[in-house]
Amino acid sequence: MEYVILAVVIAVVAVGAIAGLVVSGRRRQQLPPKSQAPVITAPKPTPAEPQVGDESAPPTEEPRRTVEEVQLPAEPEAPGAAEVVEPAEAEAAPAVEVPEPTAGRLVRLRSRLSRSQNSLGKGLLSLLSREHLDEDTWEEIEETLLTADVGVTPTQELVERLRTRVKVLGTRTPEELRALLREELVELVGKDADRTVRSTKHQEGPAVVLVVGVNGVGKTTTTGKLARVLVADGRTVVLGAADTFRAAAADQLQTWGERVGARTVRGPEGGDPASIAFDAVKEGIAEGVDTVLIDTAGRLHTKTGLMDELGKVKRVVEKHGPVDEVLLVLDATTGQNGLIQARVFAEVVDITGIVLTKLDGTAKGGIVVAVQRELGVPVKLIGLGEGADDLAPFEPGAFVDALIGD
Repeated sequence: MEYVILAVVIAVVAVGAIAGLVVSGRRRQQLPPKSQAPVITAPKPTPAEPQVGDESAPPTEEPRRTVEEVQLPAEPEAPGAAEVVEPAEAEAAPAVEVPEPTAGRLVRLRSRLSRSQNSLGKGLLSLLSREHLDEDTWEEIEETLLTADVGVTPTQELVERLRTRVKVLGTRTPEELRALLREELVELVGKDADRTVRSTKHQEGPAVVLVVGVNGVGKTTTTGKLARVLVADGRTVVLGAADTFRAAAADQLQTWGERVGARTVRGPEGGDPASIAFDAVKEGIAEGVDTVLIDTAGRLHTKTGLMDELGKVKRVVEKHGPVDEVLLVLDATTGQNGLIQARVFAEVVDITGIVLTKLDGTAKGGIVVAVQRELGVPVKLIGLGEGADDLAPFEPGAFVDALIGD
């Protein structure tokens, strides 16, 4: 019995030993082999850029300028200061033009009045040539004059004179009628008025011409064309670009000046118009020119503040001396509305003359009579086209001849 127990103990010990050996072997098989230390590969540094922990690259030598070589910026001009613009150099601008003479220019442009001619002159001749001038015919004559914007009072005066003279004349030939109508129309337009633009230098300095008017009447263009008229008549001119509210107005006027060799005084956009006008006259005095032409901003006659500013421009300019001319530019196509504009401008500045533009594109030739009656000042210049030399001194006889036709 003792041997059996001993055998069992030995067997148990043997099984336990064998099991321990098996487990130990399995553990040894599952353990990973010893690994080497990891190798960290850093990216190659860019030569031009220092890396973290590295020393920065040595500075690159660059050329340096001395204090004497450094160009200092020019001192800025005072705000609002006017700039005198010389005529452009010959290599950068077209050659200075020689405007055509103004003498007889209206005669050469008479064909431009063809529309007004058909409505007023030829219409009246046709009516007066009827065999019997009854009341209906005289009413048609009166209507023709009113349609041409002659105005009520001048129309009544003309019709009354024509009635009297036709009654006295009796038999009427076409030649007699034409001569009669021409004489009466010239009288109506005004043959004795002084229509000279005062542009001659005097003791106080150059003649100063202020050009005024509302937006859209062609005021800046008229100022440029007037410069050509004066240069053609032997005057020297300085232009003042006092229209600082309309974009590119100063550029436009400067271009007109360069074409005839005239200097332009201008300022920043939105600057003080009175200051620029003052500087333009100052420049004209310094240069000893004959005439200073000042283009003012287009103004709505319903805007009280803008009209007051126009009065300020005139007062500031008069610190140098008197303003010789104030020319009101009117669009002939506006008819009676132009008369309203004229009336309001006359209350702010003393209008001395009228420039009628776009008279070639209207059948309202009688506006010449109406506006003169309204202001009591003469029409001195008329615009008859878009060309540079299509502004003509007003001549009553030539104007009426153009209206009546041959």
